[in-house]
Amino acid sequence: MSSKETTPADIVRPTKSTSRWYYLIGGVATLVALVWLVGWGWQLENGLIVTWLADWGSGGVTWGLYIGAFMWWVGIAHGGIILSAVVRLFGIDRYQPVARLAELLTIGALGMSGLYVLIHTSRPDRLVSSVAPVYTWTAQTSPLAWGVTVLVLYFMLTFMYLALTLRYDIHRLRDQLPDHFGPLYSVITVGYTEREDDIIQHVVWWLALGIIVLAPLLLHGGVMPWLLSLLPSMPGWRGAIQGPQFLSIALTSAIAGIIIVTATLRRAYDWDHILTDSMLRGLTMWLGLFSLLLVWLQFQQVISSVYAPAMDARTVMAAKLANPIYTVAIGLMALTLVYILAQTLRPGVFTPGRSVLASVFVLYATLSEKVLFVVEGIDHPAFSLYEAVPGHYFPSPIEVASVAGTLAMCTLFFLVVLKMVPVIELHAVENDDARDEDTPT
Repeated sequence: MSSKETTPADIVRPTKSTSRWYYLIGGVATLVALVWLVGWGWQLENGLIVTWLADWGSGGVTWGLYIGAFMWWVGIAHGGIILSAVVRLFGIDRYQPVARLAELLTIGALGMSGLYVLIHTSRPDRLVSSVAPVYTWTAQTSPLAWGVTVLVLYFMLTFMYLALTLRYDIHRLRDQLPDHFGPLYSVITVGYTEREDDIIQHVVWWLALGIIVLAPLLLHGGVMPWLLSLLPSMPGWRGAIQGPQFLSIALTSAIAGIIIVTATLRRAYDWDHILTDSMLRGLTMWLGLFSLLLVWLQFQQVISSVYAPAMDARTVMAAKLANPIYTVAIGLMALTLVYILAQTLRPGVFTPGRSVLASVFVLYATLSEKVLFVVEGIDHPAFSLYEAVPGHYFPSPIEVASVAGTLAMCTLFFLVVLKMVPVIELHAVENDDARDEDTPT
């Protein structure tokens, strides 16, 4: 039971109160985003040559951090919507306060992944002049075309989630929400009657079931890695393990992102009684479980590629293992697992700050793995139409800035949403009250 009473006023407080930390974080995020947008403008003016990815140039790759980050953001979106779906499908009240946060993280991540599609085309007009006319054909064979399909489907499912659950909250909290967003609230609640509440709960449950079935089998954990693993010229992408690997990275990244968002909001709005230590500790345990799965799958890939492998597979794995980025990523994953094991054995080791740091380690490691998957996969083909280019790929400053820029823009997205709608569901408050009433004194 919470030591402090939870009220509806708690979850609408961010829409009314603005601290100096809000302005500070917003100002820094805006500055970072603007700096990157200037760099993107330079790329639009001069082409992808400014990133060394214009052709088989520096290091001999045409895909680099842009595509790796695209897949990373899609994975975060994928994991976020799965977490929300699990909470709703199985009625896990303990994690209900983070269900909407997971959905908002999915929307933000989808926006950033879609932005990377625009960035990598060099000229956004090519999406209309070159990609759209042949989309029905490329969607059957292209991993990136399928990635865009997944992106659109995720957005539709998540938008339906948010729209349906927000109707209930806004109708009941309208008097406590800002008046200047009145037109928006009117649109969201148009035609609302309390008779639809039970129907909405059933619809949301079926949506959650659909996501749980589709996501691992057909979306980010299915068709997209299958298409990559079946490309005969790229030994670095081969193997049936790619589907589970994609799924483990998605879930690990998403839980890490949710821990960071949850701990930040808890600190900013004194929500210790809503986003409790028990909840954060539980999320950290799930982070450990999926991190362990990720590391185990990495180990499987390493073993199968260094013990009596085909020569092309050995070459790819040798290049990956020799890359210090991969070494650092695996090292950070190991530190995360040590911390989570320690907090399991001794609960006093847990602190929200340590869980946030572990989550940052995980996000860096998963982004690194995605980038190396793309780069090493394409840099060591089984057969090549081009002459070998000396050197090795390293992200350009423009590419690195894009990661900081998209993280800043996702932060700004959350800051804007905080002022518009409750980011924690009213049902979470009501369920908390119900649990308190059921608790014997």
